[in-house]
Amino acid sequence: MNGAGKNVKPRTIRLGVSGSPGRLDSYIVSRCANLSRSFVEKLFEQGRVRLNGMVAKPSSRPKQGDAVEVTLPPPPESSLIPQDLPLDIVYEDREVLVVNKPAGMVVYPAAGHPDRTLLNAVLYHCPGLSSAADSLRPGIVHRLDKDTSGLIVVAKNNQARENLAGQFRARVVRKEYLALVKGRLSPREGIIDAPLGRHPSQRQRIAVVRGGREARTRYRVRQYLGDFTLLEVAIETGRTHQIRVHLAAIGFPVVGDSVYGAESPYLSRQFLHAFRLGFRLPSSGEYREFTVGLPDELERALKAITGNV
Repeated sequence: MNGAGKNVKPRTIRLGVSGSPGRLDSYIVSRCANLSRSFVEKLFEQGRVRLNGMVAKPSSRPKQGDAVEVTLPPPPESSLIPQDLPLDIVYEDREVLVVNKPAGMVVYPAAGHPDRTLLNAVLYHCPGLSSAADSLRPGIVHRLDKDTSGLIVVAKNNQARENLAGQFRARVVRKEYLALVKGRLSPREGIIDAPLGRHPSQRQRIAVVRGGREARTRYRVRQYLGDFTLLEVAIETGRTHQIRVHLAAIGFPVVGDSVYGAESPYLSRQFLHAFRLGFRLPSSGEYREFTVGLPDELERALKAITGNV
C-alpha cells in the first residue's frame, strides 16, 4: 500500500486570468477547489507557482490575460495508509460497503489531500480491500466532490468492483441528490441535456461546451422556499461537477457553490447531498436502494432560509 506515490509525475495546472481577481494565492484557492489554503501556501514556498513564467509570490496580483501555472508534487508514498477515521456505514456485506460521506472529506488521496480521506478510513475498516485495476484508488468506482455529502458505494474485492463498474457503465445505478438553488425554477420538472468539458480558458472548471461529453441531468421541484428552490436531481451520466455546472448554466446555481455560483450567508459549502443510491448487490443480484437524510448543516440552512421567507 505504501508505494502509491511511486512513478506518479508532477502535474501542472494552467489557469487563464480574467478580470481583476485580487491576490494570487486567494485566486488559486478559489479556482482549485481540491487545494486547501495551507497547501497552496506550501506550493508558493517551494516555488511551484509561476505567473507569466516567473516564480510568483502569494501577494502577486494577476491581471486580465496573465497566465498562472501551479505545479503539484506527486502524492506521497504513504497516501494509502489505513487510518482510523469515523465512518457512517449505511450498509455492509462481504462484497460492498455503502457509506454516508460527510462534506469536507475527499474520497481518495490527491494533491493537497494526501491522507484522512474516505479511502484511508475504508482501508482501516477493510484491511483486505482489493486494489483491482487501480492501485491508487482501490475499491473506488464513483466519487463525490469534497464538499458534497451523501451516499457512496465501495467495492471490497475485485469481483465486486468489476460488477459495480459495469453497472455504472450501463447507467443502471440510481443516483439522486438534493440541491438547493437560488431562484424559483420553472417548470417543476425538466431535463438538462448539455455536453460538458473543460472550460476553454479556465482549465480547472467544467463548462457546457460544443463537442463535450454527453451529460443529462433530470430535476424535480420538491419545494419552493421564497426565492429558493429545493430540487431532487438525478444524473444519467456521471460527469465531473455535472449537477453544479448544469444548474448554473440554466441560471439556477447551487446555493453556496463559490465556483459556479456564489458564496452563501447560510452555509460554508454547496447545498448538494447524495440522498439516494440504488444498485444491484454483487453478492446476490438483488436490487437495493439506500437513502439518507440531510446532514445537520444543511438542515440548519433550510431552517434559516425558511425563517427569512
